[in-house]
Amino acid sequence: MQIFLTSFPQLSKRNLFLMLAAFSLCYYSCDQPDKKPAETKQLTEEEKHLPENALAGIKCPDDLDITLFAGEPMLINPTNMDIDEKGRVWVCEGYNYRYSLHPDNPYNKEGDRIVIMEDTDGNGKADKQTVFYQGEDINSALGIAVLGNKVIVSRSPDVFVFTDENNDGKADKKDTLFSHISGIEHDHAIHAFNFGPDGKLYFNFGNEGDSLKDKHGNLLKDIYGNEITNSGNPWREGMVFRCDIDGKNIEVLGSNFRNPYEISEDSYGTLWQSDNDDDGNKGVRINYVMQYGKFGYKDEMTGAYWGERRVNIEDSVPFRHWHLNDPGVVPNMLQTGGGSPTGILVYEGDLLPERFRNQLIHCDAGPNVVRSYAISDDGAGYKATINNIAEGTGDNWFRPSDVCIAPDGSLLIADWYDPGVGGHNIGDFKKGRIFRVTPKGNTKYTLPALDLTTIDGAIQALQSPNLSTRYLAWQKLNSEGEKAAPALEKMFQSSNSRFRARALWLLSKIPGKGLNYVQQALKDNDANIRITALRAGLQIKADTLQMAQALINDQRVQVRREALLALHHNKSAGAPALWAQLANQYDGNDRWYLEALGIGADQQWDSFYQAWLQLVNNSWNTPKGKDIVWRARTDAALPMLVRIISDHNVDPHLQLKYFRAFDFHKGPAKTKALLSLLEANHPQQDYINAITLLQLDPKTPQTPQLKKAFESGLKNVAGTQTYIDLLRKYNIKGKHAELMAIFDNNEKEQTKTDALRYILQSGGSTYLKKIIDADNAQSKKVVSLIGKTADKNAEEILQRVITDTAKNTNLRKEAMVSLASRWNGQTILLKMAKEQKFSDDIKPAAWEIFSTSYRQDLKDEAAKQMGGMVAAKTSLPDISTMVGMKGNADSGTIAYTTYCGVCHQVQGKGIAFGPDLSEIGTKLPKEALYTAILKPSEGISFGFEGYTFKLKNGSEVTGYIASQTEDEVSIKTIGGAIEKQKKSDIVNKTPLKQSLMPEGLGEGMGVNQLVNLVEYLSELKKK
Repeated sequence: MQIFLTSFPQLSKRNLFLMLAAFSLCYYSCDQPDKKPAETKQLTEEEKHLPENALAGIKCPDDLDITLFAGEPMLINPTNMDIDEKGRVWVCEGYNYRYSLHPDNPYNKEGDRIVIMEDTDGNGKADKQTVFYQGEDINSALGIAVLGNKVIVSRSPDVFVFTDENNDGKADKKDTLFSHISGIEHDHAIHAFNFGPDGKLYFNFGNEGDSLKDKHGNLLKDIYGNEITNSGNPWREGMVFRCDIDGKNIEVLGSNFRNPYEISEDSYGTLWQSDNDDDGNKGVRINYVMQYGKFGYKDEMTGAYWGERRVNIEDSVPFRHWHLNDPGVVPNMLQTGGGSPTGILVYEGDLLPERFRNQLIHCDAGPNVVRSYAISDDGAGYKATINNIAEGTGDNWFRPSDVCIAPDGSLLIADWYDPGVGGHNIGDFKKGRIFRVTPKGNTKYTLPALDLTTIDGAIQALQSPNLSTRYLAWQKLNSEGEKAAPALEKMFQSSNSRFRARALWLLSKIPGKGLNYVQQALKDNDANIRITALRAGLQIKADTLQMAQALINDQRVQVRREALLALHHNKSAGAPALWAQLANQYDGNDRWYLEALGIGADQQWDSFYQAWLQLVNNSWNTPKGKDIVWRARTDAALPMLVRIISDHNVDPHLQLKYFRAFDFHKGPAKTKALLSLLEANHPQQDYINAITLLQLDPKTPQTPQLKKAFESGLKNVAGTQTYIDLLRKYNIKGKHAELMAIFDNNEKEQTKTDALRYILQSGGSTYLKKIIDADNAQSKKVVSLIGKTADKNAEEILQRVITDTAKNTNLRKEAMVSLASRWNGQTILLKMAKEQKFSDDIKPAAWEIFSTSYRQDLKDEAAKQMGGMVAAKTSLPDISTMVGMKGNADSGTIAYTTYCGVCHQVQGKGIAFGPDLSEIGTKLPKEALYTAILKPSEGISFGFEGYTFKLKNGSEVTGYIASQTEDEVSIKTIGGAIEKQKKSDIVNKTPLKQSLMPEGLGEGMGVNQLVNLVEYLSELKKK
């Protein structure tokens, strides 16, 4: 692109795009042969990224062909796509992706485009391109749905509907469907829309989606009257929605996701999507979206960060990430490790081999792969195994962003094609591809005949694997009403279960007759048809209890699950008894079914729970009964939780599951129940006391019994993090010696630091000064960590040590390093340098700190203050040159430990501040690794944006927001410590203009170490 801009400076970018498109049409109409890896000579890095070599680095199964349908310069940076009934591919481009955050990036002032690509001669390659729309209002659009002559485009903070009124492939009209979804353009906000088999729209947004508003900015409500926001009442974070075609009758079908890219629904109305974890935590997941479920990204009650300590916390980070031990969290169908998940669909065609049919197909741009997930039953839910379709094994610029099904059943893959992914950083502004997957030897693009003028033609179209075709067929058949019934009845007799479901949805909506079809289908031999019938019946407002009663003893647990979900917010008098009968069929092992019970009883737990107790004659104390008690949200369950925990025959350490359940209750009944635990007379009562005190409100009135329990509980957990937590929760002072014992004996640095922090917070500055003044081994250990406490008193103590020339030089140097471990501490050191407070014996240590600082602003100022003694930058070759250099991975390990381990972890080693790098080589090629190191501010991952918080006491804290509740912010500071601040104590927060990752790090380490480091990082791949 740069060559063209240099050669033709008089061209506008729009004209340049048109010229390049014309070149593209010529190139792609020549039917160039597709290169396969085995047929391709060893390519240079530059050759590898040319479109004619696009297939050289992509691996696919032997029974599939993958061909290049379109590529640059016909399109660039595809973020999302759809395929219409004519087989044309509609693509949203993201050339201006996140430009507001990166104004140094190239920018097209005419805005991003929606382009239509067409194969006019059926050879499987696009040879015609039309620009449907271009404008800054769709910069970085992340969703497109083609529905006849209307096109829904999702671009945060708005959703637009474009209309092509004369069918010339150009937008003639623009309207707004939803607005103000997020504060800014953001890829964690609104995503693509889909047309469902029920005639409704399905869509989602990520955790930057604040709310849903109409075109005028008015806050919308769901069908139950709840305002649609992510405030926690009742939903948090990312959400899944369903609404009518005109945007009315909105339902929130799932919540508490991080960043689901797309929602996909099958012909039965079952919903599926992926969800991205906080970068680097190996927690990417695939979800069956159980209707009205909550999915555990943040604490349901408080909104706290998943990494916060809690009772019964999960053993490993990938599961801890989703609060999977908490009651009220729907399980994950599959966890796939690290990645950057994007487009997803249900493949309901018959062109691809059998193993892909009726399965999920999904893109993961991080590990450069398109996968199929083979789904099977798992109790009342589902599980899945993986079959790969396309892998970028030889070219990890392959970044699949979306998948779609063409009318002939072939699969098309959009490829963003870039050295990096995520973090809002683009390494390439010239490229983008669309690939097409077909059975081996069948690459021609032949479109089925389409006749929407007749009912029979529409019936045929309704059987298409392509959603746009099905939309048109659905509209035609629905408009015909009863006239279409005979043809739909015939289709309902098909041997294809999914065709039958599509017919049933339409039959159910025929006025005056829909209910009859639903009642007939509730008796069908096919469990999926029975499920579809119940869902369809709910949409036409059939008698919910009558339908659920018909399925209450169904032999398939998935059908009974659906009956439970149908009871959600049903106020009928008979609902509690029916729920109780379904609850009595819980087997004690099926977490999916247990969560369906919870969803069904939502907001009606009192009556539903009492009906269950009556049905079982109060014989609840069984393994399955305990699970229902654990899941319940009613005061009536609290005494039963007490009995479970108080069981003298069970080790209370094994009862943490039930302790955690108290966190999902509120009010005086909860307090009463917890206080009664202090009288359990258990053989391990002291431990029960400690955990009970953690669950109690610290404002609980003090009684002699409570004080006694506190003393015994503290004694039981002495020396542990729980001990510190209890002191802080109840504001207990005077425990400096006990806390110092934790510091001396605990192996975890975070616990040691927390012990020092609470000594300072509880008035122990003088106590610590005496220890430091002893100038011994313990003094040095305290000095080395006290800087990470983020306490103003610690800053004063360290400054005192640094300037006290009577103290040991090594101790004073350690104090400088400790103070420099925090952003504000480095600022203080620079101020001290300006005031010439460093004695000659510690000046070299100051020089080293400033020379290796991650803050370029501080480096530059220190260089002025210290007479050029601060090390200057080392000149580096350009990135393309370094990519071609071979480093030593073993030496890179040392460089990693020196420069990166202070903020990142690999395989559990290092400090968890920035993203985990254990699999970074899977996600980023060398080009992107160099860019991430040398230009960290250009690719800050979402959630890692830095702030400086000014506090009422005059101190400052710099870090990123790990989580926040209604009254508290958890700030993760450099060094990995979590510091909690009351919102009322924060005067203001100022966003940092640069990344928290060091600027100038590469120049500081020099070319050899940098090349070795990148070699090491590039070998960190998913096992």
